[in-house]
Amino acid sequence: MNPSPSFWHRLRAVLRRLFARKVVLAAAIVIALVAGIAVIFHWVSDADPNALSISERLYAPSSTHWAGTDELGRDVLLRIVHGARYSLLIGLVTAAGAVLLGTLLGMFAGFFRKLDAPLMRVVDAMMSFPDILLGIALVSILGVSLWNVMLALVIVYTPRVARVVRATTLVLRELLFVDAARALGVRTHLILWRHILPNLMSPILVQVTFIFAYAILAEAGLSFLGVGVPPDIPTWGTMIAGSLDYADKAFWTIFAPGVAIVLTALSLQLLGDGVRDRLDPKLKKKS
Repeated sequence: MNPSPSFWHRLRAVLRRLFARKVVLAAAIVIALVAGIAVIFHWVSDADPNALSISERLYAPSSTHWAGTDELGRDVLLRIVHGARYSLLIGLVTAAGAVLLGTLLGMFAGFFRKLDAPLMRVVDAMMSFPDILLGIALVSILGVSLWNVMLALVIVYTPRVARVVRATTLVLRELLFVDAARALGVRTHLILWRHILPNLMSPILVQVTFIFAYAILAEAGLSFLGVGVPPDIPTWGTMIAGSLDYADKAFWTIFAPGVAIVLTALSLQLLGDGVRDRLDPKLKKKS
């Protein structure tokens, strides 16, 4: 069944309002370009980002190597483009996992009074640790690998989502439409699925963009400290960690991946701000 014309009309209207601010539109374009390059490059090029060329080590940016080469003669720009897949994958899986688990925890804690105290005490205990410290501890326990880093980051950021979802659920469960559903004999799981969850979409969407950015930054921090993704996987974080000893001789080896991290994370944050401003009723009234 194809979407009705009114659906596309409403979608265009929402996107027009969301991208009314040029900075949000620019952020969306940057994210689309980074994601597009990360996906398409794998299919159009078979270049090996780990190919060594010792004779070309630490070459400055030139027409041959636009972003220079690293300490092993590997093309920095090629590794940035190739590593975008892994960095974006880490951000996407972390955001999806944290939002899924955090939504379930927050919704149950906010709707069922008996579960509120025990679940929130666990959440409070996890949030009492700094994110990076908890991430280091979890990766040390799980072991250094790509999937273990993502699992650790999911655990780190789940409490953030749970807190936000719980606060919204506490408000929603007292509203009249929930009381009406109960009076009509609607089962609890249907109330949660049909009435509570749809009204949680606004804060959830905002959390997705923020956690996506946090995860990319956190992976870079963990790799910098030596407990992140294995060095043979060219994420932006491992590129900086691997070239740190040569930063004084070849600044481009950490400058280029650093720009990629900052640009992507900043764009995600700006997009998240735009989504929040558009979906938050209080901010709508002020604008």
